[in-house]
Amino acid sequence: MSTHTATQTAASQTHAERAAWRLRILASLGPLAALGGVVWAIVQPYRVTLLHPHDQGFWWLFVEPPLLVVLAGALFHVLVARVLIEDLLEE
Repeated sequence: MSTHTATQTAASQTHAERAAWRLRILASLGPLAALGGVVWAIVQPYRVTLLHPHDQGFWWLFVEPPLLVVLAGALFHVLVARVLIEDLLEE
C-alpha cells in the first residue's frame, strides 16, 4: 500500500467535512437572523409600533428594526444563500 494514496484519501475527507460545515453554516445564517429579529420583537415589544400605532405615520409603522431584521434574514436566505450553496455544490 502506498502512503500517497492513504494521505490523499484523508485530505479529501477533511476537505469534504469542511465543505459540509460551510454549507450548513451558510444555510443557517438567514434563518438565524430572522429568528434573532423575532426574538428581538418579543424581548422588546415596544419597538414594534404595529401593536400600538397611536399617531404614527406610515414610515414609522413600516420601518421597524425587528421587522427589518426578519426581512433581511429571509431575503438573504432566499436570494443569496441558495445561490451560494448551489455554487459550492458545483465545485
